[in-house]
Amino acid sequence: MAGIDVRPLSDDLPWGARIYGATRENLTDEAVRAQINAVFEDRGLIVFEEVEASGHMHLALSDVFGPLKDHPVAAVPRADQDTMPGVIELLNEPSSGVIVEVDGVEQAAWLPWHFDHCYNNELNRAGVLRAVEIAPKGGRTGFADGIQIYNDFSPELRERIEALSILYTVNTCYDAMRFGRPKRFRNIRKYPTLDEIIALSKTLPRAIHPAVWTRRTGEKVLHVSPWMSVGIEGHEDAEGDALLTAVCEEIEAKAKPYHHAWKPDQMLIWDNWRVLHSVTGIEPTARRFDPRTQAP
Repeated sequence: MAGIDVRPLSDDLPWGARIYGATRENLTDEAVRAQINAVFEDRGLIVFEEVEASGHMHLALSDVFGPLKDHPVAAVPRADQDTMPGVIELLNEPSSGVIVEVDGVEQAAWLPWHFDHCYNNELNRAGVLRAVEIAPKGGRTGFADGIQIYNDFSPELRERIEALSILYTVNTCYDAMRFGRPKRFRNIRKYPTLDEIIALSKTLPRAIHPAVWTRRTGEKVLHVSPWMSVGIEGHEDAEGDALLTAVCEEIEAKAKPYHHAWKPDQMLIWDNWRVLHSVTGIEPTARRFDPRTQAP
């Protein structure tokens, strides 16, 4: 059985990897599965190149990283759960998708820096994403390594935030975004399921996650999601808000991100405990469709 070929994501990045040669057949081999998991643990993000562009391959690849974890928000669209269990559908329809204006440009499918399920105390470890319908312009997925961000962070800010925890709530409304919001920003059309999500947020306790955590290999990770953060635990006051604002601005300034331009024969997995991600917008008239799974 053929093995896989592991290469750097980019010559100028110390994290991330590309893997060639993954097939549904060799993903059942325990040695291949162990190798892929070791690369994931070490590099934090893997782009699988030249893979079979199918839902079956998506599920086979997700299975390498463990049983699928269902999305905690019922309002998020699902694929047919009989044939594609655990798959959510990230879809931008020109007639109903969210539209924002960033720096004077109208965009759809735009997302700020965040980590998935920050509003839930139990984080999923990984997400596996593929692109089925790709917009002709924009729509790149950005990834930023929390280890690199921690190492390059302002020492003074890092010392102040090191032992603190951040509060989060499930509210996807950009009008409610208090931290990390672009300075020139306007919300033009909101999520179709926004009312349902806001109603859910009122029934759930706020989630709490440390701003910095230490990997078992010793590296420290700065892990703050500007989107859906609502304050610092124990410091929900003007001073705490000013500190969190400064932290989110420092993340934007110090992150050295990788922006992925999609092809149909690619799939991608990232470490949700380590890596922040975002999405550059697309033209409001464009359609985009990205199925995703979550691994525990």
